[in-house]
Amino acid sequence: MPKRRVSLADLHRTAVGQGQALLGTMPGEAPRALGGFDTHGISQHTHPTVADISECLFFSPGDGRIWLQDQRMILLHSEALGSLRRELIDSIGLDKARGLLTRAGYVSGARDARLVRQQWPDAEPTAAAMAGTRLHALEGVVQVEVVHARYNAELGEYDGEFIWHNSSEDDEHIAAYGVGGSPACWMQVGYATGYVSTLFGRMIVFREVDCRSSGAAHCRVVGKSAHLWDDPEQDLFYLNAQDFVGTPPATLPTSMPDGARGKARTTYLGVPPGKATASSHAGTAAEPTAHATMVGASSAFNAACHMLQRVAPTAATVLFTGESGVGKEMFASMLHRISPRSSQPFVAINCAAIPETLVESELFGVERGAYTGAGTSRPGRFERAHGGTLFLDEIGTLSLVAQGKLLRALQEGEVERVGGTRTVRVDVRLVAATNVDLRQAVREGTFREDLFYRLNVFPIHLPPLRDRRDDIPLLMSHFLAHYQRKHQRQVPGFSQAAVKAMFHYPFPGNIRELQNLIERAVILATDGEPIEPHHLFAGGEQSGGGVMSLHLQGNSGGTLHAQGVAGEGAAAMQALQAAVAVSARGGVTLAPAAAPVVAPLHQAEEQMLRQALQSAGGNVALAARLLGISRATMAYRVRKFGI
Repeated sequence: MPKRRVSLADLHRTAVGQGQALLGTMPGEAPRALGGFDTHGISQHTHPTVADISECLFFSPGDGRIWLQDQRMILLHSEALGSLRRELIDSIGLDKARGLLTRAGYVSGARDARLVRQQWPDAEPTAAAMAGTRLHALEGVVQVEVVHARYNAELGEYDGEFIWHNSSEDDEHIAAYGVGGSPACWMQVGYATGYVSTLFGRMIVFREVDCRSSGAAHCRVVGKSAHLWDDPEQDLFYLNAQDFVGTPPATLPTSMPDGARGKARTTYLGVPPGKATASSHAGTAAEPTAHATMVGASSAFNAACHMLQRVAPTAATVLFTGESGVGKEMFASMLHRISPRSSQPFVAINCAAIPETLVESELFGVERGAYTGAGTSRPGRFERAHGGTLFLDEIGTLSLVAQGKLLRALQEGEVERVGGTRTVRVDVRLVAATNVDLRQAVREGTFREDLFYRLNVFPIHLPPLRDRRDDIPLLMSHFLAHYQRKHQRQVPGFSQAAVKAMFHYPFPGNIRELQNLIERAVILATDGEPIEPHHLFAGGEQSGGGVMSLHLQGNSGGTLHAQGVAGEGAAAMQALQAAVAVSARGGVTLAPAAAPVVAPLHQAEEQMLRQALQSAGGNVALAARLLGISRATMAYRVRKFGI
């Protein structure tokens, strides 16, 4: 008997009829750190249910948009996606197409995990993990049957097995290529990896062990913490947009067999399956450092990597721009390593660290006796980088005089040492980096226009971490593994509260700050216990405030807490909080988490809705954004209270 199709309207009516609490939590519950769980016997009615999730989905045909909470969605014909899949396989090859689709799935899963965290911040760990299966079904991708899923909080180990029914990827792959010899649910595997890794803040790898595309009756997928797999590089390699991008390893315990550690180390260095590093041929595998690997899978990171790959084979000057701490020197070093000049020197210099009086001698060299103290002749950075790459960091700090001398060296391809009488020909590829707007500096007269155009041949902008939050779980896993080895600590992972705090933190210092937070936490945390928020933010950092959640207490009361969202949403919520007055009816005050006020839940909710609508001038969509909920949810609550 065919299953009945359920429309969104049916789901919405079901949700309204259930009359659940605002956030789907039970009275008396408080937010908890992630504990161990086992899905054995879990009910399909555990919140968030499909009906709960469907409240986050709404259509806006007037302006041609569909929203899943704050993420824009589209309705796309499965056949159209199948056509795109065929074009990719036929044009760029099976492996590259698989990698591209796996990364697209990873980003989708990471976004859905963030939705679940934001919309149901106090959901049971089991329910939050299972919400991904329900989201995947609601999105029309696949029906997921849970065989089992377990998480050991003490060891930081995840193990799960699932059956996939009605896979849309399989339908299209079989229609195009028939039944073959390998699994084909690439986007779905990427989705599962992205969702669960983001949810738990550590690398969890999913692998399809049976697939309809390879002749099985149904698709079966197994997910484990990366270090539990003997050969995780076979799966993690497809998350790398380029061969030079290294997938972060899981924590490598000392009990791991040497062979497995070697494989994980190979993955850590970004070497494709079947290839070995030069050090492994020599019999000594160099231990990677936190600075040796580029880590990321977000679209913004991948776009920068593609730009790097395009310009690497050329001799063009490259200008990296971006905020402090985004990894400009890492990208510059990688540019050299994948270029034809990789066997020649890579010379880096921080222009901001050179005194004005020494700039010329540091860049161009000095002859003996040129000035007091110049007892020997020495080459400058240009000569030392001959045949290779010269990286000038913080180039925007150079004085106008130094800029003029640098410009001449770039134009002529020759330098003259301080106190010298002859010129020296140099062949260098110049790579520069800055965290200031050089165009604005040109307009202000603090940077030479001709030098700017000489440098701006191939600009690559590196996004701040707040614009590539999909990479946060990868970076957390990467630095956790590195600092556990460096400091000889045994920390299993991050608590649910710590992961939530990291996703809400704005990271003004970008990746460098995240790296420092992880190192600090590894040192402060007790061996065998997960990292908590107080381990991470022990240096006076302030997590962003903004999203309000309700923590229920007793039978009729609740406390409003700020959950933390960076950006304009935080500013809007702060404005809303400032505008809220004490209700004459219920005496409820909206306040930040530092001064919570307990009040009956229905009064608190109604007061929030009324004040949001008042602050938004009656605009339901704006009021929903102020409260951090979808327009559909806002409209339902307004109808519920008759506002």
